[in-house]
Amino acid sequence: MMSLAAMIGRVPLLLSACFALASLDIPAAVAQEGVQTAPAVPAAVPPLPLPAQKPFDLSRADIQTFVTEVAERQKVSREELLALLGKAIAQPKIIEAMTRPAERVSPWWEYRARFLTEQRINQGVEFWAQHRERLERIEQQTGVAAPYVIAIIGVETFYGRIKGSWRVLDALMTLGFEYPPRGAFFRSELEQFLLLAREEKVDPVEALGSYAGAIGAPQFIPSSYRRYAVDGGDDGQRNLFDDWDDVVASVANYFKVHGWRAGEPVLVEAEADPALMATLDPRNLKLDQTIQGLRSQGVKFDSALALDTSAILIPAELQDRATVRVGFQNFYVITRYNRS
Repeated sequence: MMSLAAMIGRVPLLLSACFALASLDIPAAVAQEGVQTAPAVPAAVPPLPLPAQKPFDLSRADIQTFVTEVAERQKVSREELLALLGKAIAQPKIIEAMTRPAERVSPWWEYRARFLTEQRINQGVEFWAQHRERLERIEQQTGVAAPYVIAIIGVETFYGRIKGSWRVLDALMTLGFEYPPRGAFFRSELEQFLLLAREEKVDPVEALGSYAGAIGAPQFIPSSYRRYAVDGGDDGQRNLFDDWDDVVASVANYFKVHGWRAGEPVLVEAEADPALMATLDPRNLKLDQTIQGLRSQGVKFDSALALDTSAILIPAELQDRATVRVGFQNFYVITRYNRS
């Protein structure tokens, strides 16, 4: 069994390997060097202040169409749906957050320093020690390495501490009916949330999540919750809010369903010609190379995988130099987490 010292040594690396989930403008954090210390403050956006309450006008044609279609598909009464949706409050601050101009794309070393704080590392070790038995059990059942499950939860919600303070009903109604660029997607998620609430006995009015409607410690959107969440505790309910058996099992199941390969590496350190590194697109997350192809381009790295194994060359800029890593299937699986 892994010692506490070994846990502490591995947490920074494993957190690093999962940072792609927080920003798809930057490749997954794949640095494996020593920890850079940053202020011990959770790297999360504080909840936005609630604006004045504004119920939705349920007579709107788009809302009426949604209610009619959902009622027909799900065999529920229109009156029941209208009564529930009538409790939703439009939140202009959510639209403001969604339309806010993107910040500059930070170099990897800045991004890593913001996330890889001593506080996050220490609390990751605490989480590992506290949930060790269930983590080891789920790893044996799924083949998904427990440290990556821990890292995902650490990146998404600071180990369950920051799960969101917006009512999910408000968030999905606001984005579904007041945010045309992705209205169809969020209306679909609203329907999924209504089904989820019925199936898992979740109070649809009281449930809290992110301003984009993500739920629980792993921040699953409603469709992912219904599709990938599992009952890890065998109590007849999939509870991603505060049942750690379910949370751990569900994150591992998400990875497994998306193609996690037990026992294979996520990434390795590499060396490449500066001219090649300069051509890399940090937004690319596709396995568009092979081990043999990378080696033919002069990329140096150690791997026992077959030469035809799919791979990706990942830029990870340090403060004083450019560096690269080679990612494999399990790296790609990590980048699929919560894609929407």
